[in-house]
Amino acid sequence: MTDVLHLRGTIVVDDDREAGEAWVLGGRLTFERPARATTTTIEGWVLPGLVDVHCHVGLAADGPVDRATAERQAVADRDAGVLLIRDAGSPADTSWVHARDDLPRLIRAGHHLARPKRYLRHYGLELPDVRDLPGAVHAEAVRGDGWVKLVADWIDRDLGPAGDLTPLWPDDVLTRAVAAAHDAGARVTAHTFATESLDPLLDAGIDCLEHATGATPAQIERIADLGVPVTATLLQIAQFEAIAAQGQARYPRFAARMSAMGARRYGHVRDLHDAGVPILVGTDAGGTIGHGRIADEALELAAAGIPAREVVAAASWRTREWLGVDGLTEGASADLVVYDSDPRLDVGALQHPRAVVLRGVRHA
Repeated sequence: MTDVLHLRGTIVVDDDREAGEAWVLGGRLTFERPARATTTTIEGWVLPGLVDVHCHVGLAADGPVDRATAERQAVADRDAGVLLIRDAGSPADTSWVHARDDLPRLIRAGHHLARPKRYLRHYGLELPDVRDLPGAVHAEAVRGDGWVKLVADWIDRDLGPAGDLTPLWPDDVLTRAVAAAHDAGARVTAHTFATESLDPLLDAGIDCLEHATGATPAQIERIADLGVPVTATLLQIAQFEAIAAQGQARYPRFAARMSAMGARRYGHVRDLHDAGVPILVGTDAGGTIGHGRIADEALELAAAGIPAREVVAAASWRTREWLGVDGLTEGASADLVVYDSDPRLDVGALQHPRAVVLRGVRHA
């Protein structure tokens, strides 16, 4: 007889559908009871594997890491229930992860694309000539897994005490760059803190925004009208006050802006949500934030006033669908997480997965 994992309780398929039982057979999910099998039963609330949509496998605070460290990062995410990662930029070649059935599914965005001295050292691919951006975008689209990551704004230290967040790319170059990605069949997301970067990104046809802390009420309405998702990264935005303190002496304008954005982060994310902007769940792990913190990010979103059901949906089935990856459907790969209580009622339940099953194999 075949060994089968029997799931019993509440199997959450999506916003509208639930089931009471399911089975894992040969690494695949089925809602039809196997004829003859030796079963191991797990009871609880079953969700499609969680998604960290802004995560950096292969990156640490000082740049790229070796393969063993990248593996530990991916394992930490997996054991927290994250079974699908959109890696929002990495200086390391992590394509080897695709061959590892024990590691989360990885959708790579390639290198961050930035300009010299206009991003964190050793993080991105720096382009001395802004006119090279469309070609670099095309190359990263081919190199990655259907996504490209732009750095849209960063502090301009050359301005001295007047240094502040400013856009990196001329508007026309940005438009050609996004078109180059789309022509190659890839989507584009962008790091953006500054107000000044948002309208050019939206004009260019950007597919997603990371942080978007500078969005004004009018820009929020425009983002909502266009249906562009925003990854809130509240764990990262919580660090803005410390970043401001470090820059206060040399760059007071920058420091004031960062401090203000950090202080209003909860209200800002709530305004995005209330306007109808799709909010994605991403930890920004891999720089100064540790991996495996998806539950902490979810709790931050709940603290901002986003309903628990919305947070959990964004951390699971909705974002899997948006990325084109199956959830809990008949015959799909069995990538799922089981909890003792319903995270849709209390996102704190995400902190304690009872079982993590990836490609039909239980890892926790």
